[in-house]
Amino acid sequence: MTAPAATPAPLYLVLGEEELLIERAVRNALTAARLVDSTADLTRVRVSELTGPALLEMVSPSLFSEGRVIVLESAQDISQEIADAVLAYVANPADGVVLVVVHSGGGRSKAAKALPVALRKAKAEIVECAKITKPAEREAFVRNEVRQAGGRIDAAGVAALIDTVGSDLRELASAAAQLVADAGGTVDEQAVRRYHRGRADVTGFAVAEKAVAGERAAALESVRWAMLIGVPHVLVADALADAVRTIARVSAAGRGNPNQMAGELGMPPWKIRKAQGQSRGWGPDGLADAMQIVARLNAEVKGAAADPDYALERAVLELVAAKDKR
Repeated sequence: MTAPAATPAPLYLVLGEEELLIERAVRNALTAARLVDSTADLTRVRVSELTGPALLEMVSPSLFSEGRVIVLESAQDISQEIADAVLAYVANPADGVVLVVVHSGGGRSKAAKALPVALRKAKAEIVECAKITKPAEREAFVRNEVRQAGGRIDAAGVAALIDTVGSDLRELASAAAQLVADAGGTVDEQAVRRYHRGRADVTGFAVAEKAVAGERAAALESVRWAMLIGVPHVLVADALADAVRTIARVSAAGRGNPNQMAGELGMPPWKIRKAQGQSRGWGPDGLADAMQIVARLNAEVKGAAADPDYALERAVLELVAAKDKR
């Protein structure tokens, strides 16, 4: 006899600014809700765009008792009115509704600063998502990713993985999971080097490079291969968004010395130099279209699309077409 699914926590406080960890927290909350009700719906809204009546409507019990996961994003920007509405709801939550409050931990207003304290007192399930900035924290993240995937990694393997992949957590997570699968569970420096020789063409960043370069056939081949071996959709979508945003920022800054532009743009010289090359062929209209494409894709791979594989392929084709639009 199958045991009944555990009732998901009705309230989560996702605290911090590390985007990958935040997305995982939201996904875990949705997964828990769907174990109880497979049709549970996900709604995400920024608190700055929310009104009291709209919040009340979202969290009110539905006629057919469908499960819902309501995600309030950027709660560090919350107003007193909405904070009061949230706390009034928390005091008497509805069955079948999971409320996820995403808060950076900061905030300028009194309401924003008081909200995490009040949610802790309300027995919210706390998910810490602090920014990972220190080398030791990044190393611990890699070790944990490998362990979560069922593998083991030594110190040399951790160092090699960070050295070859870089500091992006999404890429590190994807590489760690793939390495465990490829290496049979034990990851060392040799496995890392071997992986990056054989798999360099299927990372999200490689798909993005081909798409923004306008290489239609190569971009399609890469994205399809990435989906085949299980690269998470969100990693590819994030890489596409990062490539488009970088080209847009570097293009707007004009031509210049990457070393001198680095401080102004807040990115390393090598990335500026690369974007300067990629920006050839991109006009203002094309970049405007591209920004809309990656924004839509971001929502699609996080639950809005029925078929995320199709959504990724369509976005890649649209980005290729946008490249030469003036």
